[in-house]
Amino acid sequence: FPVYRSYQFHGTDKYLEPNSSRNQAGVVSASEPLKKRLGANLRSYRSKENLSQEKLALRIGFTPRYLAGIERGERNLTLDSVDALADRLGIDSSKLLLGDQDGI
Repeated sequence: FPVYRSYQFHGTDKYLEPNSSRNQAGVVSASEPLKKRLGANLRSYRSKENLSQEKLALRIGFTPRYLAGIERGERNLTLDSVDALADRLGIDSSKLLLGDQDGI
């Protein structure tokens, strides 16, 4: 039997289905590494804001190379770093980690 994980953020339950990239709620599955999800969600945010990696890196105080590593899912950020990054972007850290149904 498949195991479903439930996460609750701000009163909304989201269920993650194993072995699928996204379920009906638009949530990335638990089988994808968290740092890959974080990177994809950060790239989505950057694209939505029409920012280059260089401009976003300057805005948040990272080097473009470090930011690119995060977007590729190669950097292991601490939870404190994720919170600080989300704060600098002006979004909730759960959106960086889980994404958003309507995009970040």
